[in-house]
Amino acid sequence: MLHKTRECSGAMVDAFIAVGSNIGPRRHIPYALEKLQEHARVTRVSTFYRTEPLGGRAQPPFLNGVWRIETAMSPRALEFDVLRTIERELGRVRTDDKYAARAIDLDLILYGDSVVNEPDLILPDPDIRVRSFIAVPLLELAPDLVIPGTGEGFASIVASLSTQGLEPDRDFTRDLQTRVSS
Repeated sequence: MLHKTRECSGAMVDAFIAVGSNIGPRRHIPYALEKLQEHARVTRVSTFYRTEPLGGRAQPPFLNGVWRIETAMSPRALEFDVLRTIERELGRVRTDDKYAARAIDLDLILYGDSVVNEPDLILPDPDIRVRSFIAVPLLELAPDLVIPGTGEGFASIVASLSTQGLEPDRDFTRDLQTRVSS
């Protein structure tokens, strides 16, 4: 159950959520989107890409993308009261194995211009610099966005990453985008 009382920052902030799944992604990702919409306004959905699992694991491919939202919740409330609760509802148990198969992975990767460096929450998420399946969708949603605290543009980050292995799933993307625009 999601907590009804959440720490709020007051003003509405644009934030970005990285989304991934390789266990029932066509069922779990839309469910997660629906649950998130109960707590924040999802304004845009990026293209979702089929990608091979990291770490050389023998697992099904992932579907990965990014959602842009507007929220008044604090980064901590969004990450731990909402996103982690949705993950648990879908059976996700976070372990030390960062490459384990998962029904859903929801990570707050950017929250306005905030720079947060806490043991369990780092913003901007460092993975946006090294994982094309996060950086490419992020660039699609916000081409003029810069990394808070550095001023570095996402176009230069994407230009430095290999996009080999990113296979767009246009039908799945269209379905998700329809759920946001309706």
